[in-house]
Amino acid sequence: MSERATFDRILASLYEAALDGARWPFASALIDDALGAEGNALVVGADQPGGDVRIFYAGFYYRDERNTEWERRYFDDYYARDERIPRLRKLPDSQLVHCRDLYTGEELKNSPAYNEALSVGHTQDSINVRLDGPGGSRIVWVVNDSVDMGGWSSRQIELIRRLLPHVRQYVSVRLALADAGALGSSFDELLAATGCGIVQLDGRGRILAANDRARELLRAANGLLDQGGMLSASWPEDDANLQRLVARALPPLGAPGTAGSMMVRRSGMQPPLKLQVVPAGNQEAEFRAWPVAVLVFITLPRSLTRLNPDLVEASLGLTPAESRVAVLLAEGKTVGQIAAAVGREQSTIRTHVRHIFGKHGITRQVDLVRLVLSIGT
Repeated sequence: MSERATFDRILASLYEAALDGARWPFASALIDDALGAEGNALVVGADQPGGDVRIFYAGFYYRDERNTEWERRYFDDYYARDERIPRLRKLPDSQLVHCRDLYTGEELKNSPAYNEALSVGHTQDSINVRLDGPGGSRIVWVVNDSVDMGGWSSRQIELIRRLLPHVRQYVSVRLALADAGALGSSFDELLAATGCGIVQLDGRGRILAANDRARELLRAANGLLDQGGMLSASWPEDDANLQRLVARALPPLGAPGTAGSMMVRRSGMQPPLKLQVVPAGNQEAEFRAWPVAVLVFITLPRSLTRLNPDLVEASLGLTPAESRVAVLLAEGKTVGQIAAAVGREQSTIRTHVRHIFGKHGITRQVDLVRLVLSIGT
């Protein structure tokens, strides 16, 4: 099989695994075979206040077998004292690093993590990389030791680099499924999911299929609608944002798409809808072989009437003015609408938003909305 055919086969398996987690072992084995690696490990987490890290997922795979016993042993006995971990977290996005370069000379001689754990895990000669994930998440991918005792060739390193955006995309889809409450669904079951609306788009951005919940929302045409086979938003500003997200998820051939999220306003007293637009297909593969290119998850955030500005103020360390702005943003209001509601200039509202961003180390409005919606009363 040619290198191009092998690469395309890996990508197809990655996208299938993104939609059906049971298929990851097969995709993992294909990667190992193509790279000539003993296995690979994927860890997904997020930074927490105080420097802690919350791990959402960790899987150590050796060909098509997951070694859960070794996962538990590593995290119980070695993870907290593995000198490599804090250095790995600080690596620039997508920079490949040889495992040995993450330890000092003294640590290579005496570190239990390197000399015991990594020896057992076949990762002393591994290639390590950190990727920025969606919503501030962090992805660590470790390609285990090369089966070739001569070390890593330039061909192997280049293949790892080519796979990085697709591994990132795999994680983005899995996190979106988790947020939508459909993580345990198989590909065939996704459209049957009733906890959220799910719309599948093809490579031209046209609606392929939608589950009952999504069809109900589209028929109501309040916030979202089917406009000649295209997914659209009722408000022009929201629709422009939606089309940008779909375009980002459908890049030119050969480039990976990127995921994004937004809030969609509805008229009357209806709370806004939360949309997650996630690439789900391989733009390099033949169109007929994998028609689903984008998944759009539509969810209704928890009742916004329960958002108490005083609680948001206390929980996030905001001033009363900042708290009110944060709550109104979470309700789907624009900066102009907030300025009119509170009797302030738009520049003042933007200043409040910048101050909130600075306090929580975020740079996007969608991350602020997620932060506010995560607070219950």
